[in-house]
Amino acid sequence: MRHARVLAVSAVVVSLLAAVAVAQTSITPLPDNGPIKTASLEVDFSKTTWGDAKAGQTKAAACAACHSADGNSTVEMYPSIAGQSERYTAQQMALIANGQRTSGASAAMVPFVQDLTPQDMRDIGAYFATQKASAGLADDGLVGEGPYAGKKFYEIGQQLYRGGDAERGIPACMACHGPTGAGNPGPAYPHIGGQHAAYVARRLQEYQAGTTQETDKAHFQIMATIAKQLTEQEIQALGSYLQGLHNRADDVASATPVQPAKAP
Repeated sequence: MRHARVLAVSAVVVSLLAAVAVAQTSITPLPDNGPIKTASLEVDFSKTTWGDAKAGQTKAAACAACHSADGNSTVEMYPSIAGQSERYTAQQMALIANGQRTSGASAAMVPFVQDLTPQDMRDIGAYFATQKASAGLADDGLVGEGPYAGKKFYEIGQQLYRGGDAERGIPACMACHGPTGAGNPGPAYPHIGGQHAAYVARRLQEYQAGTTQETDKAHFQIMATIAKQLTEQEIQALGSYLQGLHNRADDVASATPVQPAKAP
């Protein structure tokens, strides 16, 4: 009986081995296609046209919750984007959509921009570019101590913005952003006049930290090199100065009463 059981077990084992052998010879292995490739997250503006401000106004409806309908944000953590160039606004939406810009409140924007087409981004940028930027007030309190003692606080920022600091290799900010902070739409240097002081300070601190997820770091590195030279007092003062910076010509034009034409 013992020999019979051994023979029975041996027969089962032989059958299993035979089945495995047949399976190994009959199953076709999956083809090796190499590493898995993922779709690029880059937003391609090469096939877009100039933005349509009218179309952009409709597409920008969701932006009003944080940036206000005309782009003049009333909450300092959200940047004012009225008067911002089309190209810069579109680029920033693209960076947020593809995960290259994640600082501050950027995460809150992801659901709103990730499904936009490149043309949508340009249209929205075109709409906000047509809006007039407002401005806040700069801090004119006197500085009590330190290298800037006796100056008004905003004057620290004004000095750096308009003249820079040659000894430390800091160029005047207006060389890129213009005397009124209107920016330069060609190289996409942003409009920064009238921006919230706290927002300006936070962005300068991010540049000062020197870390970014952007693949094209050219503009970031320009600002990072400059920001590293600034003290915290200078950063805050620049924010204050920019918050109050605007085109004085707008005030003059709005304050000048219109004289009625004289009767012939």
